Amino acid sequence: MLKDVAVVILNWNGLNHLKEFLPSVVKHTNEKIADIIIIDNASTDSSVLYINETYPFIRVIINRSNGGFAKGYNDGLQLIDAKYFLLLNSDVEVTPEWLEPLYLKMESSPEIAACQPKILDYKNKQLFEHAGAAGGYIDKFGFPFCRGRLFNYLEKDNAQYNNDTEIFWATGACMMVKASLFKKQKGFDETFFAHMEEIDLCWRLKNAGNQIVFVHNATVYHLGGGTLSSISPNKTYLNFRNNLYLLYKNLPDHYLHRTIFARMVLDGLAFFHFTFGGKFNHAWAILRAHTSFYKHLKHLRNSRDLNKQFHQLKLLKGVYNSSIVGDFYLKKVKVFNELNTEKFSQ
Repeated sequence: MLKDVAVVILNWNGLNHLKEFLPSVVKHTNEKIADIIIIDNASTDSSVLYINETYPFIRVIINRSNGGFAKGYNDGLQLIDAKYFLLLNSDVEVTPEWLEPLYLKMESSPEIAACQPKILDYKNKQLFEHAGAAGGYIDKFGFPFCRGRLFNYLEKDNAQYNNDTEIFWATGACMMVKASLFKKQKGFDETFFAHMEEIDLCWRLKNAGNQIVFVHNATVYHLGGGTLSSISPNKTYLNFRNNLYLLYKNLPDHYLHRTIFARMVLDGLAFFHFTFGGKFNHAWAILRAHTSFYKHLKHLRNSRDLNKQFHQLKLLKGVYNSSIVGDFYLKKVKVFNELNTEKFSQ
């Protein structure tokens, strides 16, 4: 019998993660509403053998190559029938009744396209985790941040964000998305490879008139850093490059060029910050990011043309109509609740 929810975990050489985290997913996933499915990105370790021997009831879809997060999910999800996809990182520990609140929230309104739970740090379960925290936001220059996490500052969870609310983006670490809308949007943009592809998807969903929601009474614990370390120059490259991709694809015409210009200035400042700090690999990563952006402009124009409608960024819920960079580094604002509420889109 077809279940409403497919809990889908993307795996690539993640045997250790599967051994540590999959037991909680199996134990706490309500089999009445959900099936667990593993999409394997052409692993060369014994991941698939381990799953087949330990959890023979779990369906495994094997991709022909490792196309990264975006392509890996796109390829595998084409073979899955469900009302909702619950995309879950392999390094996430779930809690009892983690799934039901997400499912009920999706069922509560046809306008909700995706949602996420509260994401806490697996290593320090009192803190929010970098990838998602209590819901994703974006500032007017395209810099993403979260309730509970501004840049590298993580807040302690004191129930200060225990309310369901509309956000700008839901984390790919644990996101429930309506399968029909995911397919209508043609899934993740594979040009991103990894990092911010979920923000791009959520932005497209919001431009199409849908809502993205944070669900406070569902909680998971994310290890994080499983693919790329936060100090990796390649992560710097992907973050800067994909942020430019994100803006070019989704901003309306009259905001596009001035916002891209502003980002060039800000990215230039980041380049000099890394250079004078002796982090030459990271400075070089920013130059590579901008080179790649110009190189892929033709593809980005085609992707932009596929967007049937654009909305002014400042009119979309979850947008901070100011500079989170300026507030964090110049005004020393470290906590989400200290931001000026009047500057958020209503």
